[in-house]
Amino acid sequence: MPTQRKSILAQALELPEHERSALVERLLLSLERTDSEIDAAWAKEAEWRLAAYENGEIESVPISDIAEFQAAIVSEGE
Repeated sequence: MPTQRKSILAQALELPEHERSALVERLLLSLERTDSEIDAAWAKEAEWRLAAYENGEIESVPISDIAEFQAAIVSEGE
């Protein structure tokens, strides 16, 4: 492994876990290619969810509840 890559890796491994996780996510996103069919399906889903929310068919969830849920999932995996 070239010296620069080793240095970057060493620096990344020193980051706190949540920052390493964000870095990994960003790196993985940089490798993903978009698929217009998938993008269209997600756009349709988002439009449906917004309409359902506006019509009172579904309710929003506070971000604090989502954060607690994510924390519980992470702690189960440790």
